[in-house]
Amino acid sequence: GNWRDYTTEAAQQIAADHENGRGPAFERADVHDTAYFDGKIAAKAIRDLERLKKKEEPFFLAVGFLKPHLPFNAPTKYWNMYDPKKLPEASNPDRPENAPDAALHNFGELRNYAGIPPEGALSESMAKLMVHGYYACTSYTDAQIGKLLDALEEMNLADNTIVVLWGDHGWNLEEHGLWCKHCNFETSLRTPLLIKAPGLPAGQRTEALTEFVDIYPTLCELSGLAQPLHLEGKSLVPLLSQPELPGKDFIYSKYHEGFTVKNDRYRYTEWSEDDGKVYARMLYDHQQDSLENVNIVDQPQHKILVREMQKQLREAYKKDFNK
Repeated sequence: GNWRDYTTEAAQQIAADHENGRGPAFERADVHDTAYFDGKIAAKAIRDLERLKKKEEPFFLAVGFLKPHLPFNAPTKYWNMYDPKKLPEASNPDRPENAPDAALHNFGELRNYAGIPPEGALSESMAKLMVHGYYACTSYTDAQIGKLLDALEEMNLADNTIVVLWGDHGWNLEEHGLWCKHCNFETSLRTPLLIKAPGLPAGQRTEALTEFVDIYPTLCELSGLAQPLHLEGKSLVPLLSQPELPGKDFIYSKYHEGFTVKNDRYRYTEWSEDDGKVYARMLYDHQQDSLENVNIVDQPQHKILVREMQKQLREAYKKDFNK
């Protein structure tokens, strides 16, 4: 159960008494980094690197960190990095104008934790604590990643090791009135992706559209391996040396029955039944409305654009739509 990642007796007790074994949604304890899972994962990954280095063969090591997933448990020193009064608040805690019901949810994942009300908004103090905990956990994981990168340096592996850092999804901190992920807004679908590779210039950033399916072909190309023919992604290697190159025209995401396509200006989402019947749609103009506060899908001037994006979406997800 989740109780194992609480270090204080009080939180462990709450978890033991809670019907689903989950304790509070956060914990700040004055403990060493390795008291929580992520510190242990970093330590194990460093031991793995030592073992792999001895073999003197090419290696692939996947290291998965848990934070900033719930519960927001992190050592006190990472909480202390932030002044709660200075932490940003969501500027758009309201439902987007004209957003369909399908786009929103009751953030059930968070409501599983002790001390969170079964429905309705969080109290102001709990909302502030959640934001603080999210930042603390992000810095905690960031520090563990730093330990790994330092170990690569110390073992003289840094110059010939490719490092990819990516997060599996974003997280709502009360944007659109939501917490957690589980939605088709930019807040959930946009994620970190950093690639460090030998011989490539550091510190560059690209505005090009990229997807996680692109990581596999990128690693193949950087390692000099032939790409399997079944891959759906596209190597990012050209962008790594020339970030101003254009990326893909369209990128795709899916959450349950919500399918979404994004181009360099718009994100279009539609929800459909198994028979393909569409029951909800959204369109946001990221040039005018980067926070996705106004759904413009029904505005007559966007009719052609919507048809175009829907065609792209159905083309990409042929298998799902032609059941």
